[in-house]
Amino acid sequence: MAVRLGINPIGWSNDDDPALGGDIPLETCLAQARAAGFDGVELGNKFPHQAGALRAVLDAHDLVLASGWYSAELRHRDAVDEIAAMAAHRDLLLAMGCDVMVFAETSGTVHGQRDRPLSSRPQLSDDDWPEFAERLTVVADQLADQGLRMAYHHHMGTVIETAEEIDRLMASTGPSVGLLLDTGHITYAGADPAALARKHIDRIVHVHCKDIRADRLDAARAGDSSFLDAVVAGVFTVPGDGSVDYPAFLAVLADADYRGWLVVEAEQDPAKAPPAEYARMGHENLQRFAAEAGL
Repeated sequence: MAVRLGINPIGWSNDDDPALGGDIPLETCLAQARAAGFDGVELGNKFPHQAGALRAVLDAHDLVLASGWYSAELRHRDAVDEIAAMAAHRDLLLAMGCDVMVFAETSGTVHGQRDRPLSSRPQLSDDDWPEFAERLTVVADQLADQGLRMAYHHHMGTVIETAEEIDRLMASTGPSVGLLLDTGHITYAGADPAALARKHIDRIVHVHCKDIRADRLDAARAGDSSFLDAVVAGVFTVPGDGSVDYPAFLAVLADADYRGWLVVEAEQDPAKAPPAEYARMGHENLQRFAAEAGL
């Protein structure tokens, strides 16, 4: 296939709640990811963050680094300070041969707090948008100058969550701000992944593939759950095991000749959802869907 299939280690060890999978060694994660058929992985909290050590760990399992998440604070600091703050992460991704940086504004986010419902997330006022968009574009321009594309990750519990907020972000920023489309997060936020992909296909530079268990989503919304409580309850699963229409979504990518990563990122409680089993299921389903779409 022209696309590459990767996986995020969050199914083994959760970055937002390190107690989930805290006892699972990194070696287990990497061995099982490779055995499932994946070509690459994204960074997680158990990975070394020095290029030499990271390359050695990944090479031992015949894996490459697809990208890694960066938590920005652009609502509270200017672009110059943000560029300085992200320098080490940027340099690590460049040293590892990555093409994109997963980038999300996390100031005030509630997605890592079990006692905060998603309804309490921060939001940008109309007055906040111009400065935020300008700062984001400056940071993305700097990344592009260094050889990395910003892949902005809309995420539940953050200031960019809904389809309308994604639309405004794309309209307000320069072309250097690429979009990471996450099928699970946009479904949780009430929109259709295929429709969003069609609207912003020229900006999509990275894709996270998760599925949604519709009954768990209904319960989470009805109870105004926290993000982590919804995760532990099983709102997310791997592609093909939920309600997301992957054939329709991937057809949009195929029509646009998308050639980036498709990364399975399905955070679940590993005590309830055995990571090796779900990694195999996710790879098998995503590979089939992608092949049928012509990717």
